[in-house]
Amino acid sequence: MAEAHQAVAFQFTVTPDGIDLQLSREVLKHIYLSGVTSWKKRAIRFKNGVLTGVYPASPSSWLIVVIAIMSTMYARIDPSMGMIDRIKTSLPVSEFMTVQTQTVLSAILFATGLWLSFIFLLRYILKALLSYHGWIFESHGKMSFSTKVWLVFVKLLSGRRPLLYSFQASLPHLPVPSIDDTINRYLESVRPLLDDEQYKQMEIVANDFKKDPAPKLQKHLKLKSWWATNYVSDWWEEYIYLRGRDPIMVNSNFYTMDLLYVIPTHRQASRAANIVHAMLQYRRKLERGELTPLRALGIVPMCSFQYERMFNTTRIPGIETDFVQHLKDRKHLVVYHRGRFFKVWLYYGGRHLWPSELELQFQRILDDKSEPQPGEIKLPSLTAGNRVPWARARLKYFNEGVNRASLEAIETAAFFMTLDDEAHGYDPENIRSLDLYAKSLLHGKCYDRWFDKSFTLIVYKNGKTGINTEHSWADSPIIGHMWEYVLATDCFHLGYTAEGHCKGDINKSLAPPTRLQWDIPKACQEIIEGSYMIAKGIADDVDFHDCLFNEFGKGLIKKCRTSPDAFIQLALQLAHYRDKGEFCLTYESSMTRMFREGRTETVRSCTCESTAFVKAMEDESTTVRQRLALFKKAADKHQNMYRLAMTGAGIDRHLFCLYIVSKVMGIDSPFLKQVLSEPWRLSTSQTPQQQLNLIDTQKFPKYVGAGGGFGPVADDGYGVSYIIVGENLITFHISSKFSSPETDSFRFGQNIRQAICNFKTDPN
Repeated sequence: MAEAHQAVAFQFTVTPDGIDLQLSREVLKHIYLSGVTSWKKRAIRFKNGVLTGVYPASPSSWLIVVIAIMSTMYARIDPSMGMIDRIKTSLPVSEFMTVQTQTVLSAILFATGLWLSFIFLLRYILKALLSYHGWIFESHGKMSFSTKVWLVFVKLLSGRRPLLYSFQASLPHLPVPSIDDTINRYLESVRPLLDDEQYKQMEIVANDFKKDPAPKLQKHLKLKSWWATNYVSDWWEEYIYLRGRDPIMVNSNFYTMDLLYVIPTHRQASRAANIVHAMLQYRRKLERGELTPLRALGIVPMCSFQYERMFNTTRIPGIETDFVQHLKDRKHLVVYHRGRFFKVWLYYGGRHLWPSELELQFQRILDDKSEPQPGEIKLPSLTAGNRVPWARARLKYFNEGVNRASLEAIETAAFFMTLDDEAHGYDPENIRSLDLYAKSLLHGKCYDRWFDKSFTLIVYKNGKTGINTEHSWADSPIIGHMWEYVLATDCFHLGYTAEGHCKGDINKSLAPPTRLQWDIPKACQEIIEGSYMIAKGIADDVDFHDCLFNEFGKGLIKKCRTSPDAFIQLALQLAHYRDKGEFCLTYESSMTRMFREGRTETVRSCTCESTAFVKAMEDESTTVRQRLALFKKAADKHQNMYRLAMTGAGIDRHLFCLYIVSKVMGIDSPFLKQVLSEPWRLSTSQTPQQQLNLIDTQKFPKYVGAGGGFGPVADDGYGVSYIIVGENLITFHISSKFSSPETDSFRFGQNIRQAICNFKTDPN
């Protein structure tokens, strides 16, 4: 058989004359090509590592400095002020090193030291420049002279053609806000939610905390900020994500949808192949650091550290805490289809499989008629249930034999893929089509996604696709960056034949995918079923509604000189008030990636200004002019809070870290305990659009993304993710729980639509 022949590098037989080796030239050729590819990859990584390590200078600048120093020496000028002579005297005396050689070597060492000092100086100056954030607070379209000068210097020091990690060493550290600022902003944020008596009581508790133990906690937190790269991120990952013992399905993981209107091909294997090949291209650029770093205004760099664990990463369950396992150079993925697991190699002869070759492999899986092994169908539900039973089952039943080998294949895979047997996507004739699509991406059947993988790629039988992402390793803009690249590559670079197949020749000599083997005892099957029932209960309780608002969008909002995000947040406040008849603590996610290893901060969108505007909208006695004035005031307030959060002056991450310090020190703080127990009954997040600008939506208006979403944060609250698509579309992903009599996602979606329409006809 061809497959067996390809799998064996050599054979041997014993003869009277000795051992006769029968080498397979074809396989040895592939071994040779794999080795060449591996060394090329190492060389490229080394080169890019050097380029990143000396940025914003370049290796060629070292040669310039050396030549300049040597030239001055030949001109009998000593720019080192005697340092070259001191270096020369400290060099070991050798008969092989003449005086002239010692002089040249000393000059090179001095030039190298001078060059390195110059690099550190440039980085220090750039870090100081990037610590300035006054430009964020300036009005849109207006830029002060000082900001223009600042931009010129940043651009000059940023170098040319930076790689993904070039700016990491130049990014400033996240500052620790003062206790007074945080307490004052906190009290301001809860004022619209408390009556006078409750607010006075909160002021007393907050002021008591400010006197003691806040100063003590703050000192320790500042000490950490001096020592650690980021005083928040490691604790945020550990305590918010990895130490949680509840199911991560719905409660933590989030999803990202495919293109809204377009399905490039309806062939499942073809679409999966192009998507996987595009992901491999992205991974190669990522591993080499060749992606262009994201920059605000095209100049101010964002931190790139979250990209590092996108591929080859798995969350490993533990009894008390999980940990994130990240590997390098994984050359396979694991595919789940109809209750079976298949291992698919992604390389052949030292190169990525072509899309046509991947299509063949995936079609083989789809055509495979074998039955699942006992316990195999619902095995992934272990990752959907509570963490402790999964951790114990992993230690007891998956620690040896075929179970260990198969689980290791999953956990060491580049990523996980499900070839789903359902069809989903947007259907204009079915108002709930996007709702079902969202629920499928968020939780599926509770046993057909490996929720612990950094992400699971889901490809439906009609060619629609999407992603389910584990949240601990990164936030949604990171996976969105990769997804935008993949969709653009799939549609505009790889493409399909007229019949919907992948382009390219088919190599039928490829060994077929390998079935993973399992030996799951009855006791473990009972644990799997228990996890499935818990996950199914969570999934069945999720009430989802996706709302497309296309009456107007960013274009009209910007003409009114209003931030689109502030506009939508005020619409959400009005919609929530109409939905529940009250205001609530509102969470909006903001990023802090202008700082090294920054992740997110909270913007508390329910303010005194926003509640005053909402009340005016519901009061028929107020005039349009009054409402407009209140709207502008509320929008400006929101925008200012968002800017404060982005520049490290937020409230919640500071309070969170103070709480962690208090727990470590054994200090009980009623104020911190109350702050961190307050429920977010309206949790919101904006999905970034067009980070790479690879798809011209003006030219191809149908090629727009639908964004993504997440599950409800509070039992009686709403989760709302939204994406501002192009100039005339806003998509809302709304989640809540059926078990709550206070919430209804479809009703809330209608309230959002009505609120936005009211804004168009009234304040704007």
